[in-house]
Amino acid sequence: MTETTAIRAWAAQEASKPLVPHSYDPGALGAEEVEIRVDHCGVCHSDLSLIDNEWGFSAYPIVGGHEVIGTVVALGSQAKGLKLGQKVGVGWMAGSCMTCRSCIGGEPHLCRAGVPTIVGHNGGFAERVRAHWLWACPIPEGLNPAKAGPLLCGGITVFSPFLNFDIKPVHRVGVVGIGGLGHLAVKFARAWGCEVTAFTSSESKRDEALQMGAHRVVSSVDAGAMKGIAGQLDMVLVTVNVMLNWKALMGTLAPHGRLHLVGVLPQPMEVEAFPLIGGQRSVSGSPTGSRQDIDTMLAFAARHGIEPQTEHFPMSRINEALDHLRAGKARYRVVLDAEPAAQ
Repeated sequence: MTETTAIRAWAAQEASKPLVPHSYDPGALGAEEVEIRVDHCGVCHSDLSLIDNEWGFSAYPIVGGHEVIGTVVALGSQAKGLKLGQKVGVGWMAGSCMTCRSCIGGEPHLCRAGVPTIVGHNGGFAERVRAHWLWACPIPEGLNPAKAGPLLCGGITVFSPFLNFDIKPVHRVGVVGIGGLGHLAVKFARAWGCEVTAFTSSESKRDEALQMGAHRVVSSVDAGAMKGIAGQLDMVLVTVNVMLNWKALMGTLAPHGRLHLVGVLPQPMEVEAFPLIGGQRSVSGSPTGSRQDIDTMLAFAARHGIEPQTEHFPMSRINEALDHLRAGKARYRVVLDAEPAAQ
């Protein structure tokens, strides 16, 4: 354990304003905590949502950043399974109670007392970040640390449904939205062995989606094209945070098909009961994944050579990076790289 020193960071002091240099005293390192030097940190739309108070519960100042790749620099006396100098990642969760039904049942990401890395906790837009040892995930050999950060949030968010809903290689999977989440979903689904249909409203992304592994690309705004695949898909994974033609998407599902949401919609969605009942279909959603699922995802990504398509900015250009994401220009995940002077 090292002596406690102030942590320098970038923080939002109010909604929709540029981040500014900020420092805070983290206090004594907890017995089960680990302190990590931030080497790289992905920028997720959830960071923007909190910084801009899109969800209505932001409390400032906010130090965002929950796709951290870094190096262990301090360990609490009861931190388990880690060592100094080890490369680890921290995603959406930084802590969980370890005693509730969800934690004991292997789903600590559903812990009602869980601590999100950037909600009431200081995240990875900083020189260092802390987390409970359970949520400091070792990065396997074969993954490029500079590009792996988005796997800790975006990656596990689209990967965990394959585990939780027993998606098989013979299944036909649709991915709605070829963006930060969707491009990873296409790559995972193809490596999983599925037949992959990419839905996009942007014709410019057609060739990229095919290169990422999609077997076909369908325009989500072309009524004829949507009708052409009616009743064919076993799961449609919705990765966007905009309202869609839910009736048309439900129509693409085969019997027992599932419309699954991982994007946070701005409004309630309308779903007709008859297509659900008549085809025994489902609508569901999920957040991040358990620690076991994260480890499985990281191993799968390393084995199959799956990595996010990233654009990199030095941490000092964080506001430029955030504006780049706000403008919808990211292709497809933005990563901040720590600068030598900050380490």
